[in-house]
Amino acid sequence: MTLIALKLILAHFIGDFVLQPASWVEDRLQRKARSKYLYFHMGIHAVALLVLLQLDHLWAVALIVGLHFLIDLAKPYLTTPGNHRAMFVLDQGLHLSVLAGVAHRIEPFDLDLGRLLEGEALLLMSFLAFITYVCSIIMRMLLAPYIDEIADEGGEDEGGSLKNAGTYIGMLERLFVFGFILMQQWAAIGLLITAKSVFRFGDLNKGKNRKLTEYVLIGTLLSFGLAFLSGILYRCLSQTLGNPI
Repeated sequence: MTLIALKLILAHFIGDFVLQPASWVEDRLQRKARSKYLYFHMGIHAVALLVLLQLDHLWAVALIVGLHFLIDLAKPYLTTPGNHRAMFVLDQGLHLSVLAGVAHRIEPFDLDLGRLLEGEALLLMSFLAFITYVCSIIMRMLLAPYIDEIADEGGEDEGGSLKNAGTYIGMLERLFVFGFILMQQWAAIGLLITAKSVFRFGDLNKGKNRKLTEYVLIGTLLSFGLAFLSGILYRCLSQTLGNPI
């Protein structure tokens, strides 16, 4: 990544996140082109770009701010309560695409997408898919015999839990363990296990449900075990491919 690209990305982060209050976003969604904050927002982007680029590449500043204005102008008209998350992703994707194009125009760089289909990249993507989605399904199948028994004793309070929270927590903890193994930060894995134990202690102690405690313990050890084995296996296969971690 070039220095120009880093400057453009930093300017974007400052303008779109650091110096854009939520009230400005709401006003733009309501008033659209009539919102004064739309123009304040463009001014902040222009200043950030001018400062970081040190008043150089003025054509790039004008192009980025102009396209940013058109994208942000169109967004409120296309946003609905059902698609606001998708519109956020689309909005940011368009902004970053503009920045990438401008950065490439100023300082050309090579972007070899073919490397995504090479052995190392495919191996990493395969393991990431395994420790997130595949492991979630495996754990659900292995723990299925205990779910009804726990529910019968009031061990699971569905009304007090966020939808799919357990699935996402499991994915995140396995990603952390996998990453720590690749970085050989073994102590961090122990810290993660300790932190999760502390967070769950209050619920388990309050419930005084031995079966629920055993269920949580099995799930936690199974999740960490799968992540640990995946990390070790990935390191071994990576070395076989000639890319030692």
